[in-house]
Amino acid sequence: MRKVLLSIALLAAAVFSWAGASAETLPSPRGKSILEITGRISVVNTPEKTAIFDHEMLERIGVTKVQTSTPWTDGRPTFEGVLMRDLLKHVGATGDNVTVIALNDYKATLPVSDFEKYPVIIAHKMDGKLLKIRDKGPLWIIYPQDQFEELRDKSVNRKWVWQIKEIHVE
Repeated sequence: MRKVLLSIALLAAAVFSWAGASAETLPSPRGKSILEITGRISVVNTPEKTAIFDHEMLERIGVTKVQTSTPWTDGRPTFEGVLMRDLLKHVGATGDNVTVIALNDYKATLPVSDFEKYPVIIAHKMDGKLLKIRDKGPLWIIYPQDQFEELRDKSVNRKWVWQIKEIHVE
């Protein structure tokens, strides 16, 4: 009987360790957390299987600059941030859509295909300065509308989510 219980315990431990090993881990943020990614991701850094990022972690993925006009700014500011396709790859995302959630709980569902077709960034800087909440920060989805005529359509405006706190991969 003792051998049976020991075998069951060893089998359960093997199953649980295998299940836990399916998710890779990210380092923990050292600075203030500014973004949480949830849903269909395989690279995480919390027990809840989410990915939490600070500014430094996002910048380590790679920074892209996009200069574009927006309906909410003057001129053509230069935005700096991570390409959405690179961010999603970094966390092992497998969904077809993401729901981007703002600090005020505004939500917009965006197709991942947008990020493959266009160099959409999640910006953390505008004209070299960190985005603050009053400037639509800490993070803002930026579509390069000056580079692609079809992105100037007013229906795309709902996708420009600012004051982002979370991205849920579906």
